[in-house]
Amino acid sequence: MTKLYAGNGNRPKRWRMAFLISLLAACTQLLTSCSFTGYKFNGASINYDETKTITISDFPIRANYVWGPMASIFNNQLKDQFANHTKLIQVKRNGDLKIEGEIARYEQRNKSVSSEGYSAQTELTMTVNVRFTNNVNHKEDFEQQFSSSASYETTQSLNSVQEELVTQMVKDIVDQIFNATVANW
Repeated sequence: MTKLYAGNGNRPKRWRMAFLISLLAACTQLLTSCSFTGYKFNGASINYDETKTITISDFPIRANYVWGPMASIFNNQLKDQFANHTKLIQVKRNGDLKIEGEIARYEQRNKSVSSEGYSAQTELTMTVNVRFTNNVNHKEDFEQQFSSSASYETTQSLNSVQEELVTQMVKDIVDQIFNATVANW
C-alpha cells in the first residue's frame, strides 16, 4: 500500500518515476525533431532515385601567382565535401552531376595602412571558376566564379601563414560550391 505524505513536499516514488519518464519522452521527441530539422537545413537536397553519381574533375591552377600545395588541398577538400555530405557515388566520368573548373586567381594586395603610412595588413584572395552540369536536369547547369579572402598582418611573412589561410579560403569556397550545386536553399 502506498502512503501519501501531505504537507512536507515528499511525493510517492511512483509519481516521481512517471514524471521522469514523461519528461524523458518529451526531451527525446524534442531532440529528434530538432536534429531532423537541422539535417534538412544543412544537408543536400538531392533526389537519390534520379541522381546517383557525381564526377569531380581535378581543378588545375591557372593563376599567375601559384602556391604548389593549393591545388591538392582544394581538390581533396571538394571531393571530401561531397563524399561526407551526400550519398552520391564519385565516378571518374559520365556522372549524373559533373563539377569541373580551374583555380583562376590567387593574389595578394595591401588591405590597410598604418598611422606611419606603411601597409598594416595584406589580403590574400583565391578565385575558382566552376562549371556545373546536371545531366538529370540541365536547367540547373551553370558556370560561376567563387571567391574567398583572408587577411594577415604585414609583420608576418606569407610563407608562415599561407597554409592556414589557403585552408580557410578553400573551406569557404568548397562550402559555396556545395551550396550552389546540391544544397538548393
